[in-house]
Amino acid sequence: MTSSATPGLARLNSSDEPHAAYLLREVCASRSWAAAVAGGRPYADAEALCAASDAAMAALAPADLAEAMAGHPPIGRPKPGDPTSAREQSGVQESVREELLELNLAYQDRHGHVFLICATGRTGDEMLAALKERIGNDADTEREIVRTELGKINRIRLTRLVEEEST
Repeated sequence: MTSSATPGLARLNSSDEPHAAYLLREVCASRSWAAAVAGGRPYADAEALCAASDAAMAALAPADLAEAMAGHPPIGRPKPGDPTSAREQSGVQESVREELLELNLAYQDRHGHVFLICATGRTGDEMLAALKERIGNDADTEREIVRTELGKINRIRLTRLVEEEST
């Protein structure tokens, strides 16, 4: 760890293994991902942490990927009481929420999991267009798109985690 480490990164690096895994599971619900990232500590900076996250995401088996996806609510329906979920989905306007939810159900029927997209910075219309485009994908194509989207979400959440003041 360098002297320029942020308070959040210092906290993650100095936490015992169970607490580090707990902090990381707030970023990604996959236990395998959290264990791999926690096991790579200490990290010199946020970019090293994000690189480890990317490597751990790339290595997830299908069951681990499913576990990671299970931690995400459907687009258009943030998890009640979860400020992260609400912040990430803030671009969804009421006018597209119903159509998003309806297509989400069709997507879930086809793919067996929620439609997952990195919602940060995207409008509801953009997410709706992506959902319409991706609903017809085959399982292998969609799994790799989801892996990429989860990686983006993890990077955003990790950056927020390492920038937080100690609590």
